[in-house]
Amino acid sequence: MKTDKRERPSFKQKQSGQRRQPLSSSTRDGRKKRPLKQEGSSDSFLICGRNSVSEFLKSRGVRRVFLKEGKKDDRLLSLAALAEKQGVPVEEVKEEKLDDMSGGVVHQGIAAMLKPYEYADLDRVLADWEGKSPILILLDGLEDVRNLGAIVRTAECAGAAAGAFAYLPVCQTGNIRQTLEMLKEKGFWVVGADMDGESLYYDANLKGPLVIVMGAEGKGVSPLTRKMCDFCVRIPMKGKVSSLNVSVAAALLIYEAAKQRDKS
Repeated sequence: MKTDKRERPSFKQKQSGQRRQPLSSSTRDGRKKRPLKQEGSSDSFLICGRNSVSEFLKSRGVRRVFLKEGKKDDRLLSLAALAEKQGVPVEEVKEEKLDDMSGGVVHQGIAAMLKPYEYADLDRVLADWEGKSPILILLDGLEDVRNLGAIVRTAECAGAAAGAFAYLPVCQTGNIRQTLEMLKEKGFWVVGADMDGESLYYDANLKGPLVIVMGAEGKGVSPLTRKMCDFCVRIPMKGKVSSLNVSVAAALLIYEAAKQRDKS
């Protein structure tokens, strides 16, 4: 067990006149990434599946609904009725077009174009959690939006439930180093997931305000970001496969941190 010698103050929000960019995934060259699949234009996103469409309709985040032509069951009809009640256009399309639009994702006969995604402001997120022990997930260069969605769903503690983007605040940052420095000043501890981490993830102290840093697929946490971590943890690998999918690895760390909070 890693000895806990923490001396940082407890998490406290500091007011500042300067508006910071919020926290989220970033490419290694600083270019911003959007969390949902683009379709048609740079500010439009397509989601597929009944649960996902239902959750975004409830949050009034849908611009247009696409339904398969032909016979529809009660669930599809109810989703169409909800969309029409909100004044959202419903368009019937051939199932082959839905297949093409979904890019291989199971659509269950329905897809939806979302309104432009609104990222949360990091300062406001931190203010909501002042005096508590939040868990932030920082994604360093993540490229696959499916991994991003899986990590968001895990962080929302909804298991495999869809639509987590409709509820969980997701932020963006253009400079990981500055963001981590700011969070450390507020009392957060930064742990990186790394194959060469000095301790096993379930032996490390993951209590208190925490930032879990996950790296890009196949590359891991960048060297510069790793230097910003207070410590790194590893996941024991006993099989022939050398590493886990980043969303699976993130789930292990998130649930371990949550478990440690439940015990405290």
